Amino acid sequence: MYYNLNDFFLDPIALKIGPVVVRWYALAYIAGLFLGWRYCALLLRRAPFVMGSQQLEDLLFYATIGVIIGGRLGYVLFYNPVYFFYNPLEILMIWRGGMSFHGGLLGVFGVGLIISYKKNIPLLPLTDLLAVAAPIGLFFGRVANFINGELFGRVSNAPWAVIFPNGGPLPRHPSQLYEAALEGLLLFTLLSVLAFFTKVRHCPGILTSIFLIGYGTTRAMVEFFREPDPQLGFFIEYFTMGHLLCLPMIVVGIILFRYSIKYLSGLND
Repeated sequence: MYYNLNDFFLDPIALKIGPVVVRWYALAYIAGLFLGWRYCALLLRRAPFVMGSQQLEDLLFYATIGVIIGGRLGYVLFYNPVYFFYNPLEILMIWRGGMSFHGGLLGVFGVGLIISYKKNIPLLPLTDLLAVAAPIGLFFGRVANFINGELFGRVSNAPWAVIFPNGGPLPRHPSQLYEAALEGLLLFTLLSVLAFFTKVRHCPGILTSIFLIGYGTTRAMVEFFREPDPQLGFFIEYFTMGHLLCLPMIVVGIILFRYSIKYLSGLND
């Protein structure tokens, strides 16, 4: 038994009033940012996440800019540089789609560096705060990808396979939902348990490292089920650009984890 998205009347447009069009993807961004902001406010009640409410609002504003600019430039540079080299004006047309999580991550990290310096906030506790909330946005973003029928998986005969409107007549893995479950729900649960119920949060950088390792690992796993971007295809056998971009995330996460553990050991000596 296969599922055809056309049978479920899933429309990328959530609401249309005259010339005003609201897409599910835009609502996913809004939901992720709003709920992430409220979750960060909840985390700030627990040490060592120390930040004023105004600082948190500033962080939300600039992190949004970092996600949009970094995500778009990441897509341009990582996934389609040749096309945008000859069509540079289309870089600004983000409503046509094309965002990269890894680019957005770099954008938010850059924002974090600036805010840490200007507001005199320790960098690693700041990134720990963002890391715990990030899976919320990832969950909503991947569900929106599924509704849009984009970033679908490879051809599959699994009983839960889906026939996507733009994916041809053959059923495919709903890889967007795999990512929503792993990068979103699973990673959110793990980081939340660590942040609320353990003393790990007192070790600067460890939550950030777990996010980097967790996202990099789960995304790399799902990449084996996800159809590669048509303009790139496979690099080597079954390996894609997603694998290539996740590797440095995992490496940086491991290095940061080792640094954080040594820092914690030094405090206990």
